Amino acid sequence: MAIYAIGDLQGCLNPLLRLLDLLQFDPAADRLWFAGDLVSRGPQSLETLRFVRSLGHSAVSVLGNHDVSLIAAHYGALKPHRSVLPLLAADDAPALIEWLRQRPFLHVDETCQSLLVHAGIAPGWDFGTAVSCARELEQEMRQTDPSHWLKKVYGNQPDHWDRHRLKRRQRQRYMLNAFTRMRYCHADGRLEFEQKLAPEQVRKTHPELRPWFQVQGALEPRYTVFFGHWSTLGFHREGSVISLDSGCVWGGQLSAVRVDAVPGTRWYTDCTEYGRHPT
Repeated sequence: MAIYAIGDLQGCLNPLLRLLDLLQFDPAADRLWFAGDLVSRGPQSLETLRFVRSLGHSAVSVLGNHDVSLIAAHYGALKPHRSVLPLLAADDAPALIEWLRQRPFLHVDETCQSLLVHAGIAPGWDFGTAVSCARELEQEMRQTDPSHWLKKVYGNQPDHWDRHRLKRRQRQRYMLNAFTRMRYCHADGRLEFEQKLAPEQVRKTHPELRPWFQVQGALEPRYTVFFGHWSTLGFHREGSVISLDSGCVWGGQLSAVRVDAVPGTRWYTDCTEYGRHPT
């Protein structure tokens, strides 16, 4: 059996099918880990969501910011991106959304000593805090009608973590941003959401910012953290983190690595049928 972690799909089913052929993926024996953002921007969000759902126990996917936005749009808490309108209009949309909102924000595999998350683990969180925060968000997302909650957890503030001083909704907004939107942090751990380019570009104009995984106290050393979300960072290994989003929907690549082995080989498929990343 092999376990493969795969970067953001964002509605790009054809590259995924090519990649699975390359991996010689066997759903009866192998497992796939998707780093979130199954939908949005690409041309096949509906088909992609149907396919990943059809994999059943052969696949794990964590929730990304675009997945959460799709759920929020379904419940009337957010305006939908135009790329997901066919999905929301489909007869099986309610079943697909229900399946999607049952996905975790953080997947833990103790055997492989690995974590799967969409954006990252907030600076200052230990393993126990990360798990408890994820489970709290999952409970909110899975309530009978999460529309009111979704309307309350969008926003950029607070940008710092303080479990004891922050109110419940403030705390949950921070959790959601850390798991699904985080890229850069200040040296003191405050989150920053404006900068989205690669570190070598951002440090020229904002030298005070660091990628979240370079901020002291950001990682649990005994775990390898697999994450997506950051297409301008691309496929990147640094210490115990592996960034998987290599910009498929922007004309880059769709990447996969083995989770249950010493990280080495990267498998990928080119996605030249899509457009360039905006600058």
